[in-house]
Amino acid sequence: QLHLTMSEKNELTKSLEMVQKELQEKESEMKREMSEYKDRLLQAEKEHQDALTEANRKNEAEIEACQDKMNSLEQFISSQKLEIEHLKSNKEQLNNSLKEANKTLGELLKTKVR
Repeated sequence: QLHLTMSEKNELTKSLEMVQKELQEKESEMKREMSEYKDRLLQAEKEHQDALTEANRKNEAEIEACQDKMNSLEQFISSQKLEIEHLKSNKEQLNNSLKEANKTLGELLKTKVR
């Protein structure tokens, strides 16, 4: 009976060793997979950050271009306002000159009629 018990013990020990070896192999495989997932996650995060950085760069460039265009339009509007004021002043001067000319013409016609 002792021999039988020893034999069972040996079988159980072998079985336990096999189970432990399988567990170690599975643990090693899981660690490898986790390492791969971490690497993939880091790569995805890097790509995401790169995409964000590029999008921000493009947005900043667009904003700067829009600001430049807006400044240019503001300058154009300002110059147009000055031109309008200048034209109004010229119109007023021409109206005054026309009034004077009409007045002088009226006086000339009166003196001619006499």
